[in-house]
Amino acid sequence: MGITKSELFTDHQNDVANLARVLAHPARIAILQHIGSQQTCINTDLVQELGLAQATISQHLRELKEAGLIQGSVEGVRLNYCINSFALNKAKLILENFFFEIKSAANGNCC
Repeated sequence: MGITKSELFTDHQNDVANLARVLAHPARIAILQHIGSQQTCINTDLVQELGLAQATISQHLRELKEAGLIQGSVEGVRLNYCINSFALNKAKLILENFFFEIKSAANGNCC
């Protein structure tokens, strides 16, 4: 989490921040959308689909995989990726809880 001291924050705050960091790049959003729409995806398809360099795609795939949002398998020389449904549902709950907490705290009041 950079130079901030993550131990100063709650687990929930760190979870939201880590998830937001992973989702903060439009290429990663496009990758998730493409993989989700295809059910499974071959790495080279992403290069053609997104128009980014193979090395760039690989870096974004690594970030998404480390976050657990996608999972991959090797079939010969091809890498296949799919959405990790469990992790995606967990991410959804993390963000829903975050926004619910903010909305509940604000309760329609604004200064």
